[in-house]
Amino acid sequence: MKIGELARRTSCQVETIRYYEREGLLPEPARSAGNYRLYGMMHVERLTFIRHCRALDMTLGEIRRLLLHRDHPERDCAEVNDLVDEHIGHVETRLAQLNSLRDALIELRARCRGDDETGACGILRELAQPADEEETGAPPAVGHIGGAHSH
Repeated sequence: MKIGELARRTSCQVETIRYYEREGLLPEPARSAGNYRLYGMMHVERLTFIRHCRALDMTLGEIRRLLLHRDHPERDCAEVNDLVDEHIGHVETRLAQLNSLRDALIELRARCRGDDETGACGILRELAQPADEEETGAPPAVGHIGGAHSH
C-alpha cells in the first residue's frame, strides 16, 4: 500500500508517518519502480503501536525502548514494567501540577464578582501584579502545562 492508504488505515497524518520514519521508529519501506513508498501490514501494526503509545503521552525515547522489547520478545519484560512505572510517575507529577493550577485559577476567579466594570476587575488587577510562583504554588506562567514529561 502507498503512504496515503497507510495514513487512512491508521488515522495518522502522512507527515507524521514520514517523521516516524526519519526518527527510526518505522522501518524504511520498500520502493516501487516509480519510487513510491510501499508499506505492508507490519507497518500498519507498528504504526498502530506507536500511535497507542503517543496517545498515552509517551516520548519517542520511551517508544523506542518499548519497540526494542517488542522486536525482541525473548527479552525480560521487567524493563517494560519499569518504563511504564516511570511514566506513571511523570503523569502523577503532571496531575499535581494541574491541581495546583486549578487551585490558583479558582483563587483568581474569587477576586472578581463580575458585576463591575473591567477597570475594577479583581482578576485583571491581580494578573497585572508580579507573579510569585511560591505563593500560588502554580507552575511558571510561561505557557500551558505540557505533556507528562514537561518541566
